[in-house]
Amino acid sequence: MLVAIIIHAIIQEYVLDKINRRMHFSKTKHSKFNESGQLSAFYLFACVWGTFILISENYISDPTILWRAYPHNLMTFQMKFFYISQLAYWFHAFPELYFQKTKKEDVPRQLVYIGLYLFHIAGAYLLNLNHLGLVLLVLHYFVEFLFHISRLFYFSDEKYQKGFSLWAVLFVLGRLLTLILSVLTVGFGLARAENQKLDFSTGNFNVLAVRIAVLASICITQAFMMWKFINFQLRRWREHSTFQAPVVKKKPTVTKGRSSRKGTENGVNGTVTSNGADSPRNRKEKSS
Repeated sequence: MLVAIIIHAIIQEYVLDKINRRMHFSKTKHSKFNESGQLSAFYLFACVWGTFILISENYISDPTILWRAYPHNLMTFQMKFFYISQLAYWFHAFPELYFQKTKKEDVPRQLVYIGLYLFHIAGAYLLNLNHLGLVLLVLHYFVEFLFHISRLFYFSDEKYQKGFSLWAVLFVLGRLLTLILSVLTVGFGLARAENQKLDFSTGNFNVLAVRIAVLASICITQAFMMWKFINFQLRRWREHSTFQAPVVKKKPTVTKGRSSRKGTENGVNGTVTSNGADSPRNRKEKSS
């Protein structure tokens, strides 16, 4: 956790602050840019690290490893260190709310965000579902990395929108894959296992109540994320349609009224006009 705080400060001071001074962001963009810069660096590192573990332990070639030989109470060093690092990073996010001087209205959103990560990572670690948790984390981190890196490019050039379109597609696919893998592992794989009993000494939590609780928490979280995603897309579409709407200019109205005698003689609005007394025809008649 202390190492995460130090790395956070290094990235902020030597990378993000220098970019902020060059780009001259507003206060709102400044805080969002810092948030996306920190999270994109973490998501990239965690996604690459998790993918390396998946490949080295043959998760991709043999998907049945997600539920086979449960409980997975024996972990390799890199797997255990990965989970400890994830918990340390999200625990360090609590003091960072104070160090980054987060606005009061943004604190509840950040607390919910951090709490969901800690709840699911700690749940997968304590219930010995670390294989499934690793796969879901890598999948989720990749989608989130794409969102935050797209937001960084958007802040540098507001015309950049392609990254958000790709992220929107992958976000929906990520939610579907998360539900499919969860139901396949917990609902079918563990439900057909032989050792379906609650045993704290061996770390076996393969009982019906625990399986229902795990699937319910995953489904509720995915539904909550989809609800936030739909609201975000609707807000972007409204802003885009408002920006693209043509501005209708009102035609200037001409008010008709009687001009004063002085205005008729000397002109309108201070301009000199030719009248009957000064017309060439009258001057000709006077000279004759």
